[in-house]
Amino acid sequence: MSSYNGETYLDEQLESIVAQKGVLTDILVRDDGSSDHTCDILDQWQQKSNLRWYRGENIGPARSFMELLHHAEDSCYYAFSDQDDYWLSDKLKVAVDKLESYETRPALYFCQTELVDKNLNRVGSVIIHPRLTFGESLVYQFIGGCTMVMNRALRDMVLKYEPQYLSMHDVWIYDVAQAIGAHVVFDHIPHILYRQHGGNVTGQSTSAMTEWKHRTGRLVKRDLHSRSKLAQEIYTGYFDMMPEENQCILSDFIAGKDHLRQRLSLLRDRRFRCSDKETYHNFQLAVLMNIY
Repeated sequence: MSSYNGETYLDEQLESIVAQKGVLTDILVRDDGSSDHTCDILDQWQQKSNLRWYRGENIGPARSFMELLHHAEDSCYYAFSDQDDYWLSDKLKVAVDKLESYETRPALYFCQTELVDKNLNRVGSVIIHPRLTFGESLVYQFIGGCTMVMNRALRDMVLKYEPQYLSMHDVWIYDVAQAIGAHVVFDHIPHILYRQHGGNVTGQSTSAMTEWKHRTGRLVKRDLHSRSKLAQEIYTGYFDMMPEENQCILSDFIAGKDHLRQRLSLLRDRRFRCSDKETYHNFQLAVLMNIY
């Protein structure tokens, strides 16, 4: 867990982790420079549970979680936790049951989330239906790190290379898993209550023009070259470890940055289709503008 000014919901989340059934859990927390009472809460939990924590400089969640992965002790499985969600009691056991037959092969599990308000009242879910392909992973960044569980073999692969460009830890790990041909399990049943608070629920657009401005604004501000930067990091760190089919996919994806004909071919290449139409249309627009 990476914590940062999480005093409001931290106790409740830790209680849900300690209450996991059918597994033994050790909790490692890196505090990312909190200024509230988060560290006091962590001190209390360290005295009464299998939790240890340390404080670091503020480097943001992506780098903080990757540092945690480096510092974690040897284990059969590793899971990421946010500081403000609530885990159902079977969350880890379900994941372990689905991964245990892949002990020597890199494997990753993740699941749907159940959206709740600040008081854990259910408010519905954002349902995803990922294709679970490497090509899709280069286009569609949908995975929630708080639902991920990986085995030791995948953790060891992830730690072989430290990317210079890192948007989020969960996107990076999922893309690495897909790139190297790891076994990936998606569970359509949610086992985590994903808390929405502080006005962070996205509203609905009121007109076609508003929707267009929203999409193009997000495209320029958030997605500027992010996909190709991530792809280049995968190439640098893992190309020789990838199946030949994925090597071809990655090479074609990267080549589009410098060659117009190759770039235009990405627009109709079915290997990069993804399950979310809006994301796929944004990708096509980014390809046309050469900012993907």
